[in-house]
Amino acid sequence: MKMLLEILLSGVAVLLAAYLLPGVTVDSFVTALWVALLLALVNATIGFVLHVLTIPLNFLTLGLVSFIITVCMVLLVDAFVSGFHTAGFISAAWFAIVLGLLKIIFNWFKPEKK
Repeated sequence: MKMLLEILLSGVAVLLAAYLLPGVTVDSFVTALWVALLLALVNATIGFVLHVLTIPLNFLTLGLVSFIITVCMVLLVDAFVSGFHTAGFISAAWFAIVLGLLKIIFNWFKPEKK
């Protein structure tokens, strides 16, 4: 149940980020849910491997490589989901930033575990 709520909130965050950013479009809420699900899967598999492989470079660049990997994961999802479009690397970068901030805000309102 908790995972379903996470995906639904991520879908809402994708919709809000697309609404706020001029270079990002999402056709529907179902598309936003697919984007949220695929972003989670891609970040858990390919993104995790890339983050582990680039730890030394990430340390040297103070996290910039991690951010670039995240933006590339957004562009990868953009290539696979037909109703989700970004206008390029810069739009995907802003989308990743806004999406991360919205997820932080949503996590503030989640009830604490007892």
